[in-house]
Amino acid sequence: MKLYLVPTPIGNLEDITLRAINVLKSVDAILAEDTRTSGVLLRHLAISKPLHSYHIFNEHQTVQRIIAQLKSGKTIALISDAGTPAISDPGFLLVRECIKADVPVECLPGATAFVPALVASGLPADRFTFEGFLPHKKGRQTRLTELSGEERTMIFYESPHRLLKTLEQFSQTFGPDRPASVSRELTKLYEETVRGTLQEIIAYFAEKAIKGELVICVQGK
Repeated sequence: MKLYLVPTPIGNLEDITLRAINVLKSVDAILAEDTRTSGVLLRHLAISKPLHSYHIFNEHQTVQRIIAQLKSGKTIALISDAGTPAISDPGFLLVRECIKADVPVECLPGATAFVPALVASGLPADRFTFEGFLPHKKGRQTRLTELSGEERTMIFYESPHRLLKTLEQFSQTFGPDRPASVSRELTKLYEETVRGTLQEIIAYFAEKAIKGELVICVQGK
């Protein structure tokens, strides 16, 4: 009886750990955010285990059934499409319910996008705040206002079609001369980290077709 949280590669498939492979081979079942995406990885690793869907739209409906399976003695691994489960992905609710039900939880160390982005940014990494995705509409401006006085390096996730709008809002909130970086396609063939002031980064991406998931780091006040 145990829930394993298993990080999966954010791009380069070689970033899976030996321990992660062994755990995925040993469990009774695997919960995946998108079974099609995870199916590709599992086939690559020659792992054949029952694969069940667990995502933000069904987690409230399925969590108690999963707890019951764990309580019956099964071992289950939770993976997300990329990176560490529960970091801007489903997982928190299941972990919380496992703890309530006295089901052991073990989280393996492994890939997550914001750590390499922060380290490669050249911004102070001794103290930082991970903000993930900002609210799209309601509460967005309130959150930015709260962060205007933040002294630690701030880390955000963003999608390609929102990048320029978000950078413009950051420029208005933190000032156009605030040092920042944008990392995209981390660990993949076209990995890129762009560093400079917010104004310089906006000018750079205004001339580009923006693809891939993005991590934005902004220096604190």
